[in-house]
Amino acid sequence: MTPWTKNPTVPLTLAGLVIATTLVVVGPGKLLSPTPELGLPAQSRDLRFDDRADGSVVVTDARTGEEIQRYPSGDAAFIRGALRALTRERRMEEIGREAPFVVARWPDGRITLQDAATGRSVELLAFGITQAETFARFLPR
Repeated sequence: MTPWTKNPTVPLTLAGLVIATTLVVVGPGKLLSPTPELGLPAQSRDLRFDDRADGSVVVTDARTGEEIQRYPSGDAAFIRGALRALTRERRMEEIGREAPFVVARWPDGRITLQDAATGRSVELLAFGITQAETFARFLPR
């Protein structure tokens, strides 16, 4: 048993720090930017990510309310970190949680996570294909 399995807060904090550092070094204009005007995405899905009291995160389809995935406390560090970057802006602009997040795959292969409330978008491939696929799996097959 590793020390990380006993205390999942450490890897979650480290993942958040990696994302925050990337945003500072690369600049929010490169990773958090309005979605480019390249037409319509090849695929997209409106999602809600809800934190539960037990520390889990539940992913639901924003249109149907269908639960898509449930991550127990300590899992899905990249998902938590990417959402933290976008929800921080919602808090700064005093925007509520009603608007969904949109995961999209574009014709050129990019995968983005967009905040429908602010219009800001994260280019997920900037973090590597494995990280981008954690969100791409929510798209329709």
